[in-house]
Amino acid sequence: MAGRLSRAEIEELKAIVVSGNLTAAAAKLQEKLESLENTPLDIAITGESGAGKSSLVNAIRGLHDDDEGAAKTGVKQTTMKRKAYPHPRFPNVTIWDLPGIGTPNFQADNYLNRVQFNNYDFFIIVTATRFTSYHTTLARAIHRLGKRFYYVRSKVDIDLKAEQRKRNFNRERTLQEIREDCVEKLRKAGEASPRVFLLSNWELDNYDFQLLKKTLKNELDDQKRHVFILAMPNISAKILENKKAELQKHIWEVALLSCAIGVLPVPGLSLICDVAILVFHMKRYCLAFGLDEESLTRLAEQVDKPVAELKSAIRNSPLASAIKKEFVLSLLSRSLCGALMVVELILDFVPSLGSLAGGGISFVTTYYMLQRFLNDAAEDAQNILTKALEPRAEESI
Repeated sequence: MAGRLSRAEIEELKAIVVSGNLTAAAAKLQEKLESLENTPLDIAITGESGAGKSSLVNAIRGLHDDDEGAAKTGVKQTTMKRKAYPHPRFPNVTIWDLPGIGTPNFQADNYLNRVQFNNYDFFIIVTATRFTSYHTTLARAIHRLGKRFYYVRSKVDIDLKAEQRKRNFNRERTLQEIREDCVEKLRKAGEASPRVFLLSNWELDNYDFQLLKKTLKNELDDQKRHVFILAMPNISAKILENKKAELQKHIWEVALLSCAIGVLPVPGLSLICDVAILVFHMKRYCLAFGLDEESLTRLAEQVDKPVAELKSAIRNSPLASAIKKEFVLSLLSRSLCGALMVVELILDFVPSLGSLAGGGISFVTTYYMLQRFLNDAAEDAQNILTKALEPRAEESI
């Protein structure tokens, strides 16, 4: 689904509902939601050997270089052919580690054909030192083929540490000098209006990562943007806010699907479908915010803290594995929505009136329950992030 339903799609749904074909309306909405969930996103990371391509692949996937399933890194060239690295929580997102460029016989067109350029949504061109004609030649070839690319200067944290030895060290001035040097080299190599993003794979949320993320959000289409935002590692409050806003945009569409099913004159169908819808989307929210055993275990290892300590920050939400039919029914029973659904179940046996009332109750119930759960999950994700960033308590002697 392209973000929210377009005006044309809304008008199409209205026409289906007015015609009385509510089964078709429900099918249309389900098709849209499934399209959104299954949209593939393929990101290509390229550049010369030793630039930190593999580490960037890992960082985007929320992994450290020594985590299980991480891209192989090292001081010598480790990527000899393109390799796919699926996102650990979103299998429709793949980060591709491409072979290094910059050898004397490098030819951009041949390189792109060899790595199957059509498979990627955009390219990130990485260097750890300076951009050269190899990078700009590759960029022009990518542009000719109708693909987007972004220049990334990696390992800026190492440059800053080296400059800190100087008495007149100024962090912002040093970063600006690095950026200006990259832009100047790119212009000399033939790039008219270069944009360069400064990154550290070890401190991904620092420097220009937020700017790169914002640029991608603005330039990706709605479906790809939705997938990209949800796949981002939960390393900052800003990313968590973006995820919550993106998921929030689609709650009314999920509720509308519930409504379309609710008006169908089949006793009990609405309750069964509403519970299934809530289970599916609540579990998605948990996975997006890292509220699952695998994500918490990995985070605990990365910050060198016990998993139990991170779990102690969770106050409102269960883990993804606990979200089942029984859990949702328990939530409903403790809220006004549960009483409404009992009324809906009774009204199912009243012709016409029951269908209309059932659709409205299903919409309100689904919307309220998902909104409340999303708020709780986002708050717990922030609590976990805060706990993870806390300094370790000194061990008693």
